[in-house]
Amino acid sequence: MNGLDLLGFAAGLVCTLSFVPQAWRIFKLKSAKDISLVTFIFFCLGVALWAVYGIFIGSLPIIIANTATLALGLAILTMKIQYK
Repeated sequence: MNGLDLLGFAAGLVCTLSFVPQAWRIFKLKSAKDISLVTFIFFCLGVALWAVYGIFIGSLPIIIANTATLALGLAILTMKIQYK
């Protein structure tokens, strides 16, 4: 692992963790009325494509970060649908 991989992991970690407060807030309040359904559908599609891209180029930071972010995005999307 080189310095660029560490930078990639750090960037992925920060971006992924940025969704934790939103997911927690929705879960705690049982309300996602202020979250855009269309935005999160496109977001989840985008990070899924990034993860696939990471697989094709063999970039572990891209794969891990986008898979984790996709999991959080799908959790938020699921709560958006559940807590209308």
